[in-house]
Amino acid sequence: MGDKKHQTRPKRIFINDVDTYSSKHIAEFLSTSCATEDEAEAEESSPRGEPAFQIVGTVSPSTKDDQDNFLLEQYVSPTRDELLERLLECDVVVYNISESATQQQIEEATWVIEALTAEMENIKSRKIFILVSTVMTWAMTKSQNPEETYFLLTEEEFRRRRPHPNFRNHYNVEKLVLKLGRGKKSKLIGYVVACGLQYGKGENLFHYFFKVSWLMQFPKVPLFGQGTNHIPMIHVNDLGGVIQNIIELKPKSKYILAVDDSKNSLEEIVKMISNTLGSGKITKVPEEDAITMKAFKPDELEYLNINLRLDGFIIKDSFSLRWTSEAGMVENMASIVEEYKDTRQLLPIRICLVGPPAVGKTTIAEKLCRHYQIHHIKIKEVIEEKITQLKEIVDGADPEIVSEEAVTAAQKQLETFNESMEMQAGRLADHLAFDILKEKLNSKPCVNQGFVLDGFPKIYEQGKLIFSDEGTENEDLMSKTPVYNKKITPEHVFALNATDDFLTKRAQGLPQSVAEKMRCTQEEFVPRLMRYRQLTTAEETLLDYFDELEIHPEHIEVTTVDSEYTDVMKKITEMVGVPKNYGLSPEEQEEEDRRKDEERKQKLATEAAEKKRRNEAALAEMAAQYEEWQRNLSEVRRQEHELLEAHSLPLRNYLMKNVMPSLTEAMLECSKIKPEDPVNFLAEHLLRNNQQQ
Repeated sequence: MGDKKHQTRPKRIFINDVDTYSSKHIAEFLSTSCATEDEAEAEESSPRGEPAFQIVGTVSPSTKDDQDNFLLEQYVSPTRDELLERLLECDVVVYNISESATQQQIEEATWVIEALTAEMENIKSRKIFILVSTVMTWAMTKSQNPEETYFLLTEEEFRRRRPHPNFRNHYNVEKLVLKLGRGKKSKLIGYVVACGLQYGKGENLFHYFFKVSWLMQFPKVPLFGQGTNHIPMIHVNDLGGVIQNIIELKPKSKYILAVDDSKNSLEEIVKMISNTLGSGKITKVPEEDAITMKAFKPDELEYLNINLRLDGFIIKDSFSLRWTSEAGMVENMASIVEEYKDTRQLLPIRICLVGPPAVGKTTIAEKLCRHYQIHHIKIKEVIEEKITQLKEIVDGADPEIVSEEAVTAAQKQLETFNESMEMQAGRLADHLAFDILKEKLNSKPCVNQGFVLDGFPKIYEQGKLIFSDEGTENEDLMSKTPVYNKKITPEHVFALNATDDFLTKRAQGLPQSVAEKMRCTQEEFVPRLMRYRQLTTAEETLLDYFDELEIHPEHIEVTTVDSEYTDVMKKITEMVGVPKNYGLSPEEQEEEDRRKDEERKQKLATEAAEKKRRNEAALAEMAAQYEEWQRNLSEVRRQEHELLEAHSLPLRNYLMKNVMPSLTEAMLECSKIKPEDPVNFLAEHLLRNNQQQ
C-alpha cells in the first residue's frame, strides 16, 4: 500500500550545481522527461498529471533567477546541516563531478556520501545516490595484451581502470559510492556513471572549434596537437536519459559507462566541425599554443587529450534510451550544428535594401553591417571578387592544395566570363551574375552570420531567379506561396523612399570624384532615376515578389533633416531586432572600450573646459559689476557732499554774523581771567552782554 502511494507522487531529485553546463542540462532533461512518455505510462506514474520528477538543487547567487523554469526548489550556498536536511527529503541524489570539479566539490561529494551513510537509520524509504563522474578515471588503463594497439574497454573491466593523475580524487569518490548498498538492509543504493566528454546545447569543451568555424576567424581551424587520440563522448541529453533509466530501472550493475557509439579521433571531430560550419580546412599547431591563444585552459586540454575506446554495454542492452546522438557528434553534425546555433541564438540576419539612386542605400548598408556584424553584398564587388579568385587559382595555384581538376574548372569558368563580357560591352550575362551571387549568398560566412543586399536585385524576374529553389518551379498548392530558398532569401526587406527633388539636390552636392564613382554625375543620375521610377510602376515589381513570399517590405522615408540616417537606422534596428551573434571579438571589444574611454575623457574635458569658461565669464561679469558699483558709489558720495555744502552755506553765514562775534569776545575774556568754571563764566558773560544790548 505504501509503495503504491509512493509511486503516485513525483520523485524529488537533488542535483548539485544546476547552474553549470552539465548539471543544468541534466536537470532540464529530467524535469521534462515525462512529457515524452506515452499517455498510459504518464497516467500510471502520475495519475494527477504531475511531472514524473521534481528537481531540487543548489545554485550560485549570480544565477539564482535563471533557474526557475525547471527547479522546484533552489538553495544558494546552504550550510552542511541545511544541505543534509534537503538531501534526506529527496528520493534521488545526483552528484555531478563530471566537469572540472574543484577540490571543494570533491570534498563536498565525499562529505555527502559519508553524511548519508551516517543517517542510514533515519532514512525511511530506499534512496538512490548517483555519482556522475568522468571517463578520465579510465585514462591510464592499459590493454591486457601489451601487443594490442587498438583495444576496447567495457564496464566489466571497471576494476582495472586507472585514473589520470589529476583525477585520482574522482576515482576515490567513485570507490566510496560503489561501497553503498552492500548490506541487504541498506536503504542507500549507489551508482557511478562514468560519462564521456559531453557535447550538445552549446558544445561545452568543443565550443572553441565551433566558434572559430562559425566566425570564420581563421582560414583554417586550429587543431592543437596531432589529434590522433580517440575521445569517448556523449550528448548531454543522452546522459540525462542514462540517469533517468537508472532511477526507473535500478539496474544490478553499479558501474555504468555513458558513451555513445562513436570512436572518433579529435582530428575527425574538428575536421567535421570545420566542414559543416567553416572553411572545411584544419591546421595542426603545437599543443602549447592552445594556452597562448587562450583557446583552452590546461585542465580542459587534459580532457581533450584522452585516448580511449570505450563501449557501454549496459546502456545498449538494458536501458531504453531515446537517443539524441547515438552514432556520435561526427555522424550527427548537421543536427548538432543546428542545436548549437539555436542554443546560442547564432541566427543569420538577412536584409535587402532597395531604393532610388543617391537615397543612401550603401551608407545605411555599411552601418547595418557594422551593427549586426554581417556581410555587405554589392553585385559589382561580388563579381569582381569571383573573377579575382579564379585568376589566382589559374595563375598561382599550389598543387598540394588545389587539384589539377579544380584549376581546369577555374580556367574554363574564367574563359566563359571573359567571352560573356566581350559580347556585352564589359557586362556579365545575367544568368552568370546570378550564379555568382547565389554562390556568394550560400557561402559559409553569409549562411552563418547573414548579409545586407545593397540595391540588388532590382526587378521581379531577378528576385525569382536568385531566390527560387532550383528545380522547384511550382508553387505550394496549399499556401499558394512560391517555393524559395530560405537559406539565402532575405528575411527583412526595406524600401527607402525620397522625393526626386531631394535626390537630385543630393547628387548635385556630391564632389565630382565621388559622383563619378557612384554613377551620380549629371549625365548618369537623371536617366538612372527615371529608370528606377519606371521599374516601380511596372506590372510586377521586386516588392511584389517579396509580398508573394509573405516577406512584406517596410517603406522608410529619407529626409533632409536626417543626414546621418539616425532615424532610418533606429527604425530598421527596431524591426530587425538585436544582433544574433557573438558580438565583438576580444580585440574589437578592447578597441571599443578604448574608444568609449576616449570619448568619456573627451566629454569630461569638454565639460571641465565649459565649466571653467562659465566660471571665468561669471567672475568677469562680477568684476565689471563691482567696478560699476564703485563708480556709482563715488558719484553718490560727491553729490551728497555738494548737497550738504549747499545746505550748510546759509547757516554758516548766520553764525558768523550773529553768534561768532559775541562768542569770540567772551572766549577772549575767559582766557584773560581763567575762571574755575569757564563754561559758567561764558554763559554769564554772554547773558550780561545780551541784557546790555
